[in-house]
Amino acid sequence: MTADDSFGRLDDDDYPAYTMGRAAEMLGTTPGFLRALGEHRLITPLRSKGGHRRYSRYQLRIAARARELVDEGTPIEAACRIVILEDQLEEAQRINAEHHRTD
Repeated sequence: MTADDSFGRLDDDDYPAYTMGRAAEMLGTTPGFLRALGEHRLITPLRSKGGHRRYSRYQLRIAARARELVDEGTPIEAACRIVILEDQLEEAQRINAEHHRTD
């Protein structure tokens, strides 16, 4: 992999560019919160060769939405379920819009 390949991946929403510590800092939360999101199967971080959790920008957006709900008083289990359903709805709407464009 060249340096250009590495920099190009930073534009990829699914590239696991952020360590747990950096992700928690960016979200204003704790690593424990991120682990809890993983336990509730909201996000599954990739692992580096050394076994460290790595998060993508997409996962950080999902985690940020869960944090908003938890900060509003929603239990973490419910917040994770809500975010999963919101994400599924958004994807279904995108597919539906794409389908209508091809008709």
